[in-house]
Amino acid sequence: MSNPVIGVLALQGDVREHLIALAVADATARPVRRPEELDELDGLVIPGGESTTMSKLAVLFGMQEPLRQRIKDGMPVYGTCAGLIMLADKILDPRSGQETFGGIDMIVRRNAFGRQNESFEAKVEIAGIEDGPVEGVFIRAPWVESVGAQAEVLAEHDGHIVAVRQGNALATSFHPELTGDHRVHRLFTEMVRAVR
Repeated sequence: MSNPVIGVLALQGDVREHLIALAVADATARPVRRPEELDELDGLVIPGGESTTMSKLAVLFGMQEPLRQRIKDGMPVYGTCAGLIMLADKILDPRSGQETFGGIDMIVRRNAFGRQNESFEAKVEIAGIEDGPVEGVFIRAPWVESVGAQAEVLAEHDGHIVAVRQGNALATSFHPELTGDHRVHRLFTEMVRAVR
């Protein structure tokens, strides 16, 4: 079976690191900036960055509605940090005019773990990932305040939800792409393979 084609939303954020992690996880990875490029994908990663900026750029580049529709239609999607925020159905403390793509029945809090200078690394046990915890890099990270009945909590840190899955959508508060441990990207690649 050929490698699945997984895009990385390249409007803003740590695109290069995700492209590398996906390639290691046996996916054909490519940056995505235009709506027509969505049609060529089996799955999509929404990287970290700044969620309010990402929201504005998605509208500016005409990606907002096409991406919402692809997620609604079941395209596998994985969001890290700001990407987690973008996959939430509701933000507890949105900036004025901030919108999300939706896809996971969860309420998230932006910058919940603190400012940039309070960033940290921690070991995170994730349901469905074997061989011990992954190293989580938390940079101005959000957390999930609550999830709906359809969403499955995969991991917590310090009593807060930091990894969630709902159907074909996966999200983490942290950045596994910055660690050299590609097990989360392998999990997502397998999710994509399962629906191809």
